[in-house]
Amino acid sequence: MDFYEWYDRSLVEAHQHNVPKYELEYLAISLLGLTKLDLRLRSPNIEVQIDSQKLIKLDQAWQERCRDRVPVQYLIGSVIWRDLELQVSPAVLIPRPETELIIDIAADFINQNNQSLIYQKGDWLDLGTGSGAIAIALAKMLPQSQIYAVDISESALELAKENAYRNMLTNQQINFYLGNYFEPISQLNLQNKFVGMISNPPYIPSFEVLNLQPEVVNHEPHLALSGGDDGLDAIRELVNTAPNYLISQGFWIIELMSGQASIVRSLLLDNGCYGNIEIHQDYAGIERFVSAQMTKPMM
Repeated sequence: MDFYEWYDRSLVEAHQHNVPKYELEYLAISLLGLTKLDLRLRSPNIEVQIDSQKLIKLDQAWQERCRDRVPVQYLIGSVIWRDLELQVSPAVLIPRPETELIIDIAADFINQNNQSLIYQKGDWLDLGTGSGAIAIALAKMLPQSQIYAVDISESALELAKENAYRNMLTNQQINFYLGNYFEPISQLNLQNKFVGMISNPPYIPSFEVLNLQPEVVNHEPHLALSGGDDGLDAIRELVNTAPNYLISQGFWIIELMSGQASIVRSLLLDNGCYGNIEIHQDYAGIERFVSAQMTKPMM
């Protein structure tokens, strides 16, 4: 079987298995080193470049995508997020396009603040860093800042370090810590030091996780998905503990799921340490983020 025979057959399989056709193109381009133009124009050069072993390897990956519902990003081993190429594995959640907005919201806050230099040069927290996407994007946006990135998974943290290195960042700007949210930070005596905290915590109610798409429930880490009975376990901790670590007027922002924004807003109000609380929508108009500022230190 030549490449184009395989490709046409695989297009039919994509339809049969309800897999987007662009994922087949993405897989072929990534694993075979093709150009999108050659593939779409069906260039004869492709047949010359591809030997039988390469085609077998590509077909194996494609069958994993269709049969086992393995996310194409895991099969390729990387994902493009904002302007970053990030390595991914089943040890970390695949960074989603909507999460990119959390960096834009932080940027808008800094640029519109009359004390922007404090935030540009200060220390930031990324809690539950996963692949390191948020920490790395934040570090690139704020080259004079220090980022403290925390994750409870050692495998995730190693991948985040690799991604920082690949994107030309070092531990001189991003400090990686193994532990659960504020736990490793508490041992560093950094209370009331951070100008901002960003987190994409697990926020899906535990009973809903098993009902997610097979690509998610069968392959992505449940530790990064399940937020307890109501999905708010981690968020409550972030609300209640952040005042110990953020400076007065420190910036606080998290991602959450649809239907949680008003609840989180109430948690922030009830805490008594937050003001300037805002709910932000994602590209689809879904309430996806809540931000706030520290109004007074917790005693």
